[in-house]
Amino acid sequence: MDIMMKKNILWIVGIVCTVLLFTGAYFLYSSLSKTYAPDKLAENQTDKTDNSSNGASSDYAAPDFTVSTPDGKDVKLSDYLGKPVVLNFWATWCYYCKEEMPDFNQAYQKYPDVQFLMVNATDGQRETEQIAKDYVAEQGFTFPVFFDKTQQAVSAYYISGLPATFFIDRNGNLVTYANGMLDAASLEKGIQLITGETND
Repeated sequence: MDIMMKKNILWIVGIVCTVLLFTGAYFLYSSLSKTYAPDKLAENQTDKTDNSSNGASSDYAAPDFTVSTPDGKDVKLSDYLGKPVVLNFWATWCYYCKEEMPDFNQAYQKYPDVQFLMVNATDGQRETEQIAKDYVAEQGFTFPVFFDKTQQAVSAYYISGLPATFFIDRNGNLVTYANGMLDAASLEKGIQLITGETND
């Protein structure tokens, strides 16, 4: 009797563990799929459009922040008011960041009137300024790199995972964004939303 009860308990525990395992795997897969889906631009913050801005516009002002250039100069996001901005958060330890960076470099060369802010999440431990500089030089990227050594920008945009990209129009409004890796087509779409340009 005791042996049978023990067998039944072990059998029930086994079933429960199996169900929990599959449930956990499902939620993990769902989470990763959402994070790393390539074609994933968020909806505009509002549906209001200011035609005079020559591009998409909303009532959501992009939070300002201060980061530093490779030569140590402090710059603010608001310094680029009047230009469309592609704001990207990245780090060298982030696989998906590195996967999308060649597309960002090509877009930077294609759109000289768009300000690219490639903000490195420089925590001083896992990611240092020197590590980031070495990687960019090694890859031959030409887009401008900025360093968020105080985590001010990361905090302002509530960054909990990398990469993350925000598209800001010339009026300083956040038009759309993406959490996770962007493919070239989605990056192009985001840029068109803030410039008003379309592919011929």
